[in-house]
Amino acid sequence: MARLLDTVLLLALPASGKSEVRTFLANLPAETCRDDFHMGPTVQLDDYPYVHMMRRVDQVLRGAGYDGVYFQAHVRPFKDPRDWGTLIELLNEDYRQLVTRQPFRGESAAMHLMARMDAAAVRAGAAPKVTTLAPDVFALLARELEPEFRKLQDDLEAAWTDLDGKTIVIEFARGGGEGMAMPLPAPFGYAHSLALLSPEILSRSAILYIWVTPEESRRKNVERTDPNDPGSILNHGVPEAVMRGDYGCDDMAHLIGTSDRPGTVRVDAHGRTFHLPVARFDNRVDRTTFVRRGPANWKPEEVANLKAGLKAALDALA
Repeated sequence: MARLLDTVLLLALPASGKSEVRTFLANLPAETCRDDFHMGPTVQLDDYPYVHMMRRVDQVLRGAGYDGVYFQAHVRPFKDPRDWGTLIELLNEDYRQLVTRQPFRGESAAMHLMARMDAAAVRAGAAPKVTTLAPDVFALLARELEPEFRKLQDDLEAAWTDLDGKTIVIEFARGGGEGMAMPLPAPFGYAHSLALLSPEILSRSAILYIWVTPEESRRKNVERTDPNDPGSILNHGVPEAVMRGDYGCDDMAHLIGTSDRPGTVRVDAHGRTFHLPVARFDNRVDRTTFVRRGPANWKPEEVANLKAGLKAALDALA
């Protein structure tokens, strides 16, 4: 029996192939995932839906004549970079809810999730953004965004399942501005965000890092962007200013190279030291974009090439 990975942190710059890998694995037979990739049926968490909802909050506010609270402008980075930590705190909550499966029972999913976002910001050392707005403005946001927040809440709860024999995949991207020196200063980079993950996640996780250059990340980001589907995991685009200001480099190679235990990333957090096994899947020469065409249009040689690379990386983790 193949050893199954419990929790995989799927990390990479934007558009590197993370979502294509998730889609590819989801379309393989369960026995293939188990025997070749050490993966049970996957349960997936991703911080991008929260980024999208933060941008939607700002869009509604600006459309009503108010200033946005999360981003410098619609196509600009966070006003407060500590909100990278807000996203991690939200993932921590999503993970706990996978385990406890306690459903939301209130009337307004928008009010519930915006309150969660503010509480997560406080835990990350940032300021609350929306619950401190004037009551009529907060009510406007809740009214305008209720359908989208309700869908996000429903999607989160739809993923809840018996976790026995499953592999949890947690996806996020982190980086720093072009030309930043290593180590990246907090709150940028993987070092800061990994240290905010809960002990429950850190003690069970391995890292699968999809390796592309920042230049390739920017190219693929433009290629994948569908302006008519901005909330999509597969088709969303990251603004150019964000690609250069927040993802102009990343610190994964630095973390691997400076770890005191080969083949791991060292994370000092919660009064403990965690050594997370890490493997890099080399996608600098693109092996994943074909996945977007759908399984009926995958060529056998493309599938074989992707399988070989993923198997080598996941064998190393397992």
